[in-house]
Amino acid sequence: MTGRPDPATGRFGRLATVAPGLAGLMAYKARWLPKDLVAGLVLTALLVPQGMAYAQLAGLPPITGLYTSILCLVGYAIFGPSRILVLGPDSSLGPMIAATILPLAAADGDPARAVVLASALAILTGLIMVLAGVGGFGFVADLISKPTMIGYMNGLAVTILVGQLPKLFGFSVDADSFLGEVVGFVGGVAAGETIPAALAVGGLGLVLILLLTRMLPKVPAVLVVVVLSIVAAVVFGLGERGVDLVGELPQGFPPLTIPFVGLSDLALLLAGAVGIAVVALADTISTASSFAARAGRTVDGGREMTAIGAANIGAGFFQGFPVSTSGSRTAVAEQAGAKTQLTGLVGAVAITLILLFAPGLLRDLPQPTLAAVVIAASFSLSDLPGTARLYRIRRSEFWLSIAAFLGVVGLGVLPGIAVAVVLSIGNVFRRAWWPYQTVLGRAQGVPGFHDVRSYPDAERLPGCVIFRFDAPLFFANTRTFRERVTALASADPPPNWVIIAAEPITDVDTTAADMLHDLDTALNERGVHLVFAELKDPVRRKIDRYELTRTIDPSHFFPTVDAAVAAFRAATGEDWRPAVQGEPDLQDGRP
Repeated sequence: MTGRPDPATGRFGRLATVAPGLAGLMAYKARWLPKDLVAGLVLTALLVPQGMAYAQLAGLPPITGLYTSILCLVGYAIFGPSRILVLGPDSSLGPMIAATILPLAAADGDPARAVVLASALAILTGLIMVLAGVGGFGFVADLISKPTMIGYMNGLAVTILVGQLPKLFGFSVDADSFLGEVVGFVGGVAAGETIPAALAVGGLGLVLILLLTRMLPKVPAVLVVVVLSIVAAVVFGLGERGVDLVGELPQGFPPLTIPFVGLSDLALLLAGAVGIAVVALADTISTASSFAARAGRTVDGGREMTAIGAANIGAGFFQGFPVSTSGSRTAVAEQAGAKTQLTGLVGAVAITLILLFAPGLLRDLPQPTLAAVVIAASFSLSDLPGTARLYRIRRSEFWLSIAAFLGVVGLGVLPGIAVAVVLSIGNVFRRAWWPYQTVLGRAQGVPGFHDVRSYPDAERLPGCVIFRFDAPLFFANTRTFRERVTALASADPPPNWVIIAAEPITDVDTTAADMLHDLDTALNERGVHLVFAELKDPVRRKIDRYELTRTIDPSHFFPTVDAAVAAFRAATGEDWRPAVQGEPDLQDGRP
């Protein structure tokens, strides 16, 4: 984060430019230690079960979630600019990881191969983010608008929910599409494959997580449910009743491993890495911005991208998978009193100690409980109130959100993110293609010139139309502009001047320049003059460079609309009069 100077890193300015997290730790103050220790232990209680659950969501062994948590916490503690941001396995990335690696690993179903592919995916994702951060490509996160992100996350939530339901009920489904998972789940339930003990422990765990999160938000709901589930598994012998348990975790810390993958796998891995990087970046920037605002700081997008990239690369070399920022875990760390990234290092050390000295600590944890943790996370991903708000205030963006939702559900997670990006870009293009446009008039008692739809009684100037086009003029909207101006010039009686209130026109490309040349020539033949007011200086220089002033009278460029109107009145002697029904008007860009 940037903003006001940080005295903790002021003495290590050069180091802070490369590894701001490490610079902050070198300036650590002893009085912060008790709170960081407590916050780190609280965070560990959340990281362990969620890491294992999100690993399974990604189609990987639970232990990889713990490996990933350790390395990404250490990586961000060194390179991260935020004092309290927490990285880790994320529910929104899990389905994207699974969609990328499972088709490649499905040939023999080898979990070890899946781990290698996931590690390579993490390294590719990290490299993309580091290069993007160094190259200043943080704007990529802006490619997904909020409505499309809401739709994407809603689709992701439904996909996660349906995918975890069989595990919650104690059986599995072999399907590679959303519809296949729905059919498989319904068929399994109808065929009596449900294991009552599994549904009981998973269903009660889910209800308890949701209730505690809502009623007692400061209580670590996931930890409570994990402990109670382990106790229930031991007391009631759930393993003997057909409930799958996590079992003994591998002991020890993972060795440095270079994931080797074939060239044939790189194309799909790279496509998945790009999608994951975009989603992780958008999530990180929004989360970092919200927490930075509370401390009176701003976010350095480039440094955040580099730090998350480094964390992903570190995880990839130790059998981990791609990670992102976690808003919920960051909130837990903040509520627990975290002061610095030492909180994350405490969490990393605690997880490592569990792997070294207590690998059997979670062996009796029921798999349906992990499914309940993931399902609860899926509920937090969805934003039904936001969707309803879009429906109320802007139907076009509501349908954009629904289209993104259907893209995820109907096509899959990776195609869904591509659909979301394309829809966002398409929506921007649509607004520039058919921008808002209107006629202006003079409203009584209000200075200036105003939209006649907002002021239907605004006065008009006989023989003169003031037209505003709220977009740059470029190849896609030249026809729209020409048709609207031609329609205004075809009124009965026709105007002598069509004044373009050009302040919103921020650019004119060569296609638009040719259109203006032809339009002005055609209007001049009909005795109508095209006049520009408030044209920005850079745009006016382009007009001169295009040599348009050979056609458009150089005296028909005015600094303000007032100046253009005054020139027209001086030349014609016309005066303002009340609006007359039937005069040319535009509504939503149409005549």
